[in-house]
Amino acid sequence: MIRLDNVSVTYRLKGESVEALRNASLALDGGSFVAIMGPSGSGKTTLIQVIAGLLTPTAGNVIVSGQNLRQLDDRAISEFRNRTIGFVFQFFNLPSYYTALDNVALPLVFAGVSETERRERARALLDEFGLGDRAIHKPEQLSGGEAQRVAIARALINNPKIILADEPTGNLDSSSGQEILKIFANLNRNGKTLILVTHDPGIAKHCSRTIRLRDGELESDVHH
Repeated sequence: MIRLDNVSVTYRLKGESVEALRNASLALDGGSFVAIMGPSGSGKTTLIQVIAGLLTPTAGNVIVSGQNLRQLDDRAISEFRNRTIGFVFQFFNLPSYYTALDNVALPLVFAGVSETERRERARALLDEFGLGDRAIHKPEQLSGGEAQRVAIARALINNPKIILADEPTGNLDSSSGQEILKIFANLNRNGKTLILVTHDPGIAKHCSRTIRLRDGELESDVHH
Protein backbone atom coordinates (compact mmCIF):
# COMPACT_ATOMS: atom_id res chain seq x y z
CA MET A 1 0.00 0.00 0.00
CA ILE A 2 2.78 2.48 1.00
CA ARG A 3 6.46 2.06 0.25
CA LEU A 4 9.40 4.39 0.76
CA ASP A 5 12.66 3.44 -0.96
CA ASN A 6 15.75 5.23 0.38
CA VAL A 7 13.90 8.51 0.83
CA SER A 8 15.86 11.58 1.90
CA VAL A 9 14.61 15.13 2.39
CA THR A 10 17.13 17.95 2.71
CA TYR A 11 16.20 21.55 3.58
CA ARG A 12 18.25 24.69 3.26
CA LEU A 13 18.00 26.59 6.53
CA LYS A 14 20.00 29.80 7.01
CA GLY A 15 22.55 28.62 4.48
CA GLU A 16 22.94 25.22 6.16
CA SER A 17 21.74 21.86 4.84
CA VAL A 18 19.37 20.08 7.22
CA GLU A 19 18.48 16.44 6.59
CA ALA A 20 14.89 16.00 7.75
CA LEU A 21 14.84 12.38 6.51
CA ARG A 22 17.84 10.20 5.72
CA ASN A 23 17.61 7.10 3.54
CA ALA A 24 14.25 6.07 4.99
CA SER A 25 12.95 2.76 3.66
CA LEU A 26 9.61 1.49 4.84
CA ALA A 27 6.70 -0.70 3.72
CA LEU A 28 3.19 -0.41 5.19
CA ASP A 29 0.48 -2.90 4.26
CA GLY A 30 -3.06 -1.83 3.49
CA GLY A 31 -5.16 -1.90 6.65
CA SER A 32 -2.21 -1.06 8.92
CA PHE A 33 -2.67 0.98 12.12
CA VAL A 34 0.70 2.66 12.65
CA ALA A 35 2.04 5.12 15.21
CA ILE A 36 4.94 7.39 14.20
CA MET A 37 6.90 8.54 17.25
CA GLY A 38 10.06 10.47 18.01
CA PRO A 39 11.28 13.71 19.59
CA SER A 40 10.54 17.11 18.05
CA GLY A 41 12.56 17.62 14.89
CA SER A 42 13.01 13.87 14.33
CA GLY A 43 11.24 13.92 10.93
CA LYS A 44 7.74 12.70 11.85
CA THR A 45 5.78 15.41 10.05
CA THR A 46 8.19 15.31 7.11
CA LEU A 47 7.50 11.57 6.77
CA ILE A 48 3.73 12.21 6.71
CA GLN A 49 4.13 14.99 4.13
CA VAL A 50 6.22 12.77 1.87
CA ILE A 51 3.62 9.97 2.02
CA ALA A 52 0.89 12.52 1.19
CA GLY A 53 2.83 13.93 -1.76
CA LEU A 54 2.89 17.36 -0.09
CA LEU A 55 6.69 17.24 -0.14
CA THR A 56 8.89 15.88 -2.91
CA PRO A 57 11.89 13.95 -1.56
CA THR A 58 15.40 15.10 -2.41
CA ALA A 59 16.19 11.46 -3.20
CA GLY A 60 14.37 8.14 -3.29
CA ASN A 61 10.88 7.04 -4.34
CA VAL A 62 7.50 7.08 -2.63
CA ILE A 63 4.91 4.57 -3.88
CA VAL A 64 1.34 4.88 -2.57
CA SER A 65 -1.40 2.49 -3.78
CA GLY A 66 0.87 1.38 -6.62
CA GLN A 67 1.52 4.94 -7.80
CA ASN A 68 5.03 6.39 -7.81
CA LEU A 69 4.39 9.96 -6.63
CA ARG A 70 7.50 11.23 -8.42
CA GLN A 71 5.83 10.47 -11.75
CA LEU A 72 2.86 12.80 -11.10
CA ASP A 73 2.70 16.51 -11.88
CA ASP A 74 1.19 18.95 -9.37
CA ARG A 75 -2.35 18.63 -10.66
CA ALA A 76 -2.27 14.81 -10.84
CA ILE A 77 -0.79 14.55 -7.35
CA SER A 78 -3.50 16.88 -6.02
CA GLU A 79 -6.24 14.73 -7.54
CA PHE A 80 -4.56 11.55 -6.30
CA ARG A 81 -4.30 12.97 -2.77
CA ASN A 82 -7.92 14.15 -2.70
CA ARG A 83 -9.08 10.70 -3.81
CA THR A 84 -6.74 8.51 -1.74
CA ILE A 85 -5.81 10.32 1.50
CA GLY A 86 -7.72 11.97 4.33
CA PHE A 87 -5.98 14.33 6.79
CA VAL A 88 -6.63 14.97 10.47
CA PHE A 89 -4.64 17.66 12.32
CA GLN A 90 -3.96 18.58 15.95
CA PHE A 91 -5.68 21.97 15.65
CA PHE A 92 -8.57 20.68 13.48
CA ASN A 93 -7.92 23.13 10.57
CA LEU A 94 -11.63 23.92 10.22
CA PRO A 95 -12.27 27.28 8.50
CA SER A 96 -14.14 29.36 11.09
CA TYR A 97 -16.56 30.93 8.61
CA TYR A 98 -18.00 27.53 7.55
CA THR A 99 -20.58 25.52 9.46
CA ALA A 100 -19.76 21.95 10.52
CA LEU A 101 -21.76 20.72 7.52
CA ASP A 102 -19.88 22.89 5.02
CA ASN A 103 -16.52 21.98 6.57
CA VAL A 104 -17.25 18.27 6.13
CA ALA A 105 -18.43 18.82 2.54
CA LEU A 106 -15.38 20.93 1.55
CA PRO A 107 -13.29 18.16 -0.14
CA LEU A 108 -16.27 17.36 -2.36
CA VAL A 109 -16.18 20.91 -3.77
CA PHE A 110 -12.69 20.16 -5.15
CA ALA A 111 -13.95 16.79 -6.43
CA GLY A 112 -16.68 18.54 -8.47
CA VAL A 113 -19.63 16.95 -6.64
CA SER A 114 -22.98 18.80 -6.84
CA GLU A 115 -24.08 20.89 -3.87
CA THR A 116 -27.12 18.67 -3.17
CA GLU A 117 -25.01 15.51 -3.04
CA ARG A 118 -22.28 17.25 -1.01
CA ARG A 119 -24.75 18.27 1.66
CA GLU A 120 -26.46 14.85 1.73
CA ARG A 121 -23.17 13.01 2.15
CA ALA A 122 -21.86 15.47 4.74
CA ARG A 123 -25.10 15.26 6.76
CA ALA A 124 -24.99 11.45 6.72
CA LEU A 125 -21.43 11.49 8.10
CA LEU A 126 -22.29 14.03 10.79
CA ASP A 127 -25.22 11.81 11.84
CA GLU A 128 -22.88 8.80 11.93
CA PHE A 129 -20.53 10.69 14.26
CA GLY A 130 -23.36 11.82 16.55
CA LEU A 131 -23.12 15.41 15.33
CA GLY A 132 -26.40 15.77 13.44
CA ASP A 133 -27.55 18.50 15.84
CA ARG A 134 -24.29 20.43 15.29
CA ALA A 135 -24.60 20.73 11.49
CA ILE A 136 -25.13 24.50 11.41
CA HIS A 137 -22.70 25.29 14.24
CA LYS A 138 -19.46 27.13 13.47
CA PRO A 139 -16.17 25.64 14.80
CA GLU A 140 -15.99 28.06 17.76
CA GLN A 141 -19.39 26.75 18.93
CA LEU A 142 -18.06 23.18 19.14
CA SER A 143 -16.10 21.47 21.91
CA GLY A 144 -12.60 20.19 21.05
CA GLY A 145 -13.87 16.62 20.75
CA GLU A 146 -16.75 17.69 18.51
CA ALA A 147 -14.43 19.77 16.30
CA GLN A 148 -12.08 16.81 15.88
CA ARG A 149 -15.00 14.52 14.97
CA VAL A 150 -16.03 17.09 12.33
CA ALA A 151 -12.42 17.04 11.06
CA ILE A 152 -12.44 13.23 10.89
CA ALA A 153 -15.78 13.28 9.03
CA ARG A 154 -14.23 15.74 6.56
CA ALA A 155 -11.23 13.42 6.13
CA LEU A 156 -13.60 10.54 5.32
CA ILE A 157 -16.00 12.30 2.94
CA ASN A 158 -14.16 11.09 -0.19
CA ASN A 159 -13.87 7.55 1.22
CA PRO A 160 -10.04 7.56 1.14
CA LYS A 161 -8.04 4.38 1.69
CA ILE A 162 -5.52 6.14 3.93
CA ILE A 163 -5.95 8.48 6.92
CA LEU A 164 -2.91 10.52 7.97
CA ALA A 165 -3.29 12.10 11.42
CA ASP A 166 -0.73 14.51 12.90
CA GLU A 167 -1.09 14.63 16.71
CA PRO A 168 -4.89 14.15 16.40
CA THR A 169 -5.44 14.03 20.18
CA GLY A 170 -2.75 16.56 21.12
CA ASN A 171 -5.24 19.38 21.67
CA LEU A 172 -7.91 17.33 23.47
CA ASP A 173 -8.59 16.30 27.05
CA SER A 174 -8.08 12.61 27.83
CA SER A 175 -11.73 11.52 27.52
CA SER A 176 -12.15 13.27 24.14
CA GLY A 177 -8.83 11.76 23.08
CA GLN A 178 -10.06 8.26 23.97
CA GLU A 179 -13.24 8.89 21.99
CA ILE A 180 -11.20 9.86 18.92
CA LEU A 181 -9.01 6.77 19.34
CA LYS A 182 -12.10 4.55 19.38
CA ILE A 183 -13.23 6.14 16.11
CA PHE A 184 -9.80 5.46 14.57
CA ALA A 185 -9.79 1.85 15.79
CA ASN A 186 -13.24 1.33 14.27
CA LEU A 187 -12.13 2.85 10.94
CA ASN A 188 -9.15 0.52 10.95
CA ARG A 189 -11.38 -2.50 11.61
CA ASN A 190 -13.37 -1.42 8.55
CA GLY A 191 -10.25 -1.58 6.40
CA LYS A 192 -8.79 1.94 6.48
CA THR A 193 -5.03 2.38 6.72
CA LEU A 194 -4.24 4.76 9.59
CA ILE A 195 -0.93 6.49 10.25
CA LEU A 196 -0.81 8.59 13.43
CA VAL A 197 1.98 10.93 14.46
CA THR A 198 1.95 11.08 18.26
CA HIS A 199 4.09 11.90 21.30
CA ASP A 200 1.84 9.79 23.53
CA PRO A 201 2.91 6.17 24.25
CA GLY A 202 -0.64 5.52 25.51
CA ILE A 203 -1.95 6.19 22.01
CA ALA A 204 0.81 4.21 20.33
CA LYS A 205 -0.10 1.08 22.31
CA HIS A 206 -3.50 1.07 20.57
CA CYS A 207 -1.75 0.78 17.21
CA SER A 208 -0.50 -2.48 15.70
CA ARG A 209 2.93 -1.04 14.83
CA THR A 210 5.15 1.73 16.21
CA ILE A 211 7.86 3.35 14.09
CA ARG A 212 10.32 5.60 15.91
CA LEU A 213 12.37 8.30 14.21
CA ARG A 214 15.43 10.09 15.51
CA ASP A 215 17.39 12.75 13.61
CA GLY A 216 15.63 11.86 10.36
CA GLU A 217 16.44 8.14 10.56
CA LEU A 218 14.25 5.15 11.37
CA GLU A 219 15.41 4.17 14.84
CA SER A 220 13.04 1.26 15.49
CA ASP A 221 10.05 -0.51 13.97
CA VAL A 222 8.00 -2.65 16.36
CA HIS A 223 4.93 -4.75 15.54
CA HIS A 224 2.58 -5.21 18.53
